[in-house]
Amino acid sequence: MSLHSGIPRAIAADVKRGERLEWWTLGWTTSVIILMWFVMGASQAMKAAVIEDVLSLVPAFVFLISVHWERKRPNHRFPFGYRRANSLAFLIAATALLSVGGFLAYESISTLIRQEHPSVGGVTVFGHTVWLGWLMIAALTYSIIPPLILGRLKQPVAVRIRDKVLHTDALMQKADWQTGLAGIAGIVGIALGWWWADATAALFISLSIIKDAMGALEKAVAELLDGTPRALDSNELSDDATQLIANLKARFGKADVRLRETGRYIAAEVDCASPDVVPTAEELTGSGPAWRLASLNFRPESKDGSV
Repeated sequence: MSLHSGIPRAIAADVKRGERLEWWTLGWTTSVIILMWFVMGASQAMKAAVIEDVLSLVPAFVFLISVHWERKRPNHRFPFGYRRANSLAFLIAATALLSVGGFLAYESISTLIRQEHPSVGGVTVFGHTVWLGWLMIAALTYSIIPPLILGRLKQPVAVRIRDKVLHTDALMQKADWQTGLAGIAGIVGIALGWWWADATAALFISLSIIKDAMGALEKAVAELLDGTPRALDSNELSDDATQLIANLKARFGKADVRLRETGRYIAAEVDCASPDVVPTAEELTGSGPAWRLASLNFRPESKDGSV
C-alpha cells in the first residue's frame, strides 16, 4: 500500500520555508565569504573561517536540489519516486560537515607543530593606516550574525519536516558562528603576542564540528543501508518509529515488523497476511505525523513457515 507520493500537503508550507531559509543562507554566506577574503591576511583562523564558509554552502545547495527532485512524480525509470534524493543529500551534507572539521583540525595542528607566528600588519584606508586586525574582527563579527539567526530558524523547521539535511545545515551554521568567535579570539591573541592562540582557537572548534559530523555521517550511512529510522539529534530510534512499531504489533500480534527510512519517510513491512481492512496511516501513527508513513506492505507466510 502506497500512502502518498511527492511532498505531502501537511509539510508543504514548512518545506517551502526551508527552501527560503536556504536561499537566504546562500546569499548571506556569499557576502560573508567575499568580505572575509579581502581582510584575511595571514591569520590561520581567518583562512580556516573562509574555507569553512565556502564548504558550508554545500548543505544548502543539496537541500534545494533534493527537494526539487522529491517533488517529481514517479515514472517508469523511478517507479518509487525520488524520496531517496533526501537520503543522498544527507550523506553529502554530513560529508561536507566532516570535511570542515577535518580541514580545521589539520591546519590548526600543522600550525602548532611548525610554531608559525602569524603577523597582522596595517592597511591604508582613506589616507590613514589602520591595523588590519580591527578589520578582521569587524568582518568576523559580521560573519557571526547571519548563521546565528538562520541556524536557529532552521532547527524547528527541520524537526517538523523530519529533514536531516536541514538539521545538518543548522549544525553547519553553528560551526560558522563558532568559527567566527574563535577567529576573533585568535586575532586578539595575536595582538597580545600569543602566537598559539590563533591555531588553538580553530582546533578547539574543529573537534566539536568533527563530533557532530561523525554522528550525522553514521545516521546517513544507516539510512542508505535501509536502517531503522533515527532521531534527528542522535543515532537512537526516532520516537515516531517506536510508536509505529508498537501500534503495528498491537494490531497484528506477534508478527515481525520492519521499518526503514527513505529520506524523511518511513516504509513499514509486516510479516503477516494482508488484513481485509488495511488501517489508515492516522490509525497506525497515533500522535505521530501520519505523512511519515509512506508505504505499508504485508508478507504472508508460506506453507513451510517461511515468508
